[in-house]
Formats: sequence, structure tokens, C-alpha cells
Amino acid sequence: MSDFDWGVIARSSGFLAEGMALSALLVLVATLGGLVVGFGLALMRLSEHRLISVPAASYVTVMRSLPLVLVLFWFYFLMPLAIGRPVGSLTSALIAFVLFEAAFYCEIIRAGIGSVRKGQSDAGLATGLRRWQVLRLIVMPQAMRAMGPLILNQIVIVFQDTSLVYVVSLHDFLTAASVVASRDGRATEMYSLVAVVYLVICLSITKVAEFYRRRRPS
Repeated sequence: MSDFDWGVIARSSGFLAEGMALSALLVLVATLGGLVVGFGLALMRLSEHRLISVPAASYVTVMRSLPLVLVLFWFYFLMPLAIGRPVGSLTSALIAFVLFEAAFYCEIIRAGIGSVRKGQSDAGLATGLRRWQVLRLIVMPQAMRAMGPLILNQIVIVFQDTSLVYVVSLHDFLTAASVVASRDGRATEMYSLVAVVYLVICLSITKVAEFYRRRRPS
């Protein structure tokens, strides 16, 4: 441990910060985009019409069956062939993350909506509210309380998954640390830093999810 060089972390802080910024961007876009697309998919899956629910269910099943790294490869290598022009590493990664995570957020949202008793929706309709008003005013506020901890847990998974973007030549936080470790021969310092940062961030979000779950009325 006497050879442990703290200075390499300070000297590489700018490069590491750029990697962390990319990881944060991927988490933000994947979460917001995944929630929006996932909400639409969840409504489709809850539809009583099979022409609407079956395609959504098939999409979710396929996406949840594939590894994320394969989806990243697909958008990076095959999309340019399909549309006839390059997509770019960052754009392909953002699209892949949103479409992949949407399948998981769909199931979280569907479970949240399903946790609200049907009688409450029926009561809302009986008072003259339209279906979208029942969904917005009665169902979603209650569903959000059930979905909150699951969404936070999924954010932890998304953050851990950002380390996969190295396959499309992007430098997230882990990849940036790996570059520094190879360049300066300081693997112990860099991977110790990565472990601490991942532990602090993931543990913090997990604690928030547990706090949220304990406050949720039973």
C-alpha cells in the first residue's frame, strides 16, 4: 500500500469527470426516455384489444430476453446499414438504452397500475370522469407510490449498465478509469476508485428506495 499513488486520481480528474458526465447522461436519458416509452407500452399491454396488447407484449418479451450489449451492437452496426448513413456512437447508445430500458419500465408501470384496485377506477367513471382523467387523477398518483422504489432500483441497474458502452468506443466512468490504469500503470488506484464511487452511488440510491418503501402506506 505504500506504493499507492493518490496523485494519479487528481491528475486524471478531468478525464474521469468526463467519463462520469457521460455515465450520468446515459442514466438521465435512459430513465426519462424509458419511462415515457415504457408508459406507452404499459397502456398498450393493459388494453383489452389484442391487436394493441400483443405487439407491446412481444416487444417487452424480446427486449427483456436480449443482453443490452447485443442491443448496443445492433444499433451501432446495423442501423447505419438500414438507414444508409452513420448514426454515431453516442446517438446509437442513447437510442439503445432508451428502447432497452423501456421494456423494464413498462413492466414496473404496468405492475404499479395493476396494484390500484379496479373498484376505484369504476367509482371514478361512475362520477362522470373520462378514462384518461381516471388514469391521471386516481390511478397514477397511487401507482406512483408503488412504482417509486422499483424505479429507483432500475436506475441503479441502468447506472451499472453504462459500463457496457465501451463496446461502441464511448468512454464512460469505468472505461475512463481503465484507460488511465493502462496508460499510467496504476490499476490498483483506478479500480479502487471505481469500486468506491460505484458503491457510494448505488448504495445511496438503494437507501433512498428503502426509505421510500418504508414510508409507503401498506
